[in-house]
Amino acid sequence: MNHAIQITALGGPEQLHWTQLEIPAPGTGEVRMRQTAIGLNFIDVYFRTGLYPAPGPPFIPGFEAAGVVEALGPRVREFQVGDRVAYASGPLGAYAEVRNYPAERLIPLPEDISERTAAAALLKGMTAEYLLRRTYRVRQGETILVHAAAGGVGQLLCQWAAGVGVSVIGTVGSDEKAQIARGKGCSHTIVYSREDITERVKEITGGSGVPVVYDGVGQATFQASLTCLQPRGTLVSFGQASGKVPPLDIGELSRRGSLYLTRPTLFDYVREREDLLDSAAALFEQLRNGHIKLEIGSSYPLRDAARAHQDLEARRTLGSSLLLP
Repeated sequence: MNHAIQITALGGPEQLHWTQLEIPAPGTGEVRMRQTAIGLNFIDVYFRTGLYPAPGPPFIPGFEAAGVVEALGPRVREFQVGDRVAYASGPLGAYAEVRNYPAERLIPLPEDISERTAAAALLKGMTAEYLLRRTYRVRQGETILVHAAAGGVGQLLCQWAAGVGVSVIGTVGSDEKAQIARGKGCSHTIVYSREDITERVKEITGGSGVPVVYDGVGQATFQASLTCLQPRGTLVSFGQASGKVPPLDIGELSRRGSLYLTRPTLFDYVREREDLLDSAAALFEQLRNGHIKLEIGSSYPLRDAARAHQDLEARRTLGSSLLLP
């Protein structure tokens, strides 16, 4: 019998239940995969609490995992039993030992990319790819601001940006995290618990501000993010770890210098299979050439997903974290 983590009611980490499940044969266009590593991401918290709508409860959370193909459904041509594969998009259901998954959303793993690396890096790494290369394309010589620079996405954003000649200002919550962020490519760090973000950004940039802010924190940093921008700058609000951003009078954007504001999601940037494979390939190349050094800060048994969520929400995790079936 296989197991999964199931959410039967929206709420706190205590709603994550270790459950026995029967897995049917894969349907048309699906493969059955035995998962060896599962990515832990803050978006999983959003679905658990109901901030993002899920098909249920009950439902199995999670968007990211890697493993080995065990069986093929009808009309699957691209994969074979035994292939190493990974994914980082819907449908939900990654918190499981075994699952069926649409073959068109699977990413084949190169020989030099391990399953644990893929499960720890794909969602966060492809997020960094689209943010830096497609939402706002950073350019050599620019100075940018990245919030939560020591977090999972933050570390990859900082390394990728620094690797193409961008100077990164990173906000962090402690001196320990500031040291981590500097080791991941930050030219400057701001410890927001004792430093004013806007004042420090203006000081670092000689009063000009930055052309783009990457903000995955949300409510706690949103106003500072707007204030740190140059005229015609772009605020990329891609997460809300501190809470939902309140409604905004769009006149604020013109009063602050004709600013741009966007709220992108990875899933829209990898909707087409070609974009999905291109994004993953770009990430694998960054890992391969050493521009990105992945840190897996914590690993938890899958059955301990509740403890993993507690640590994630308390910001006790560093870098990427895994759930291991």
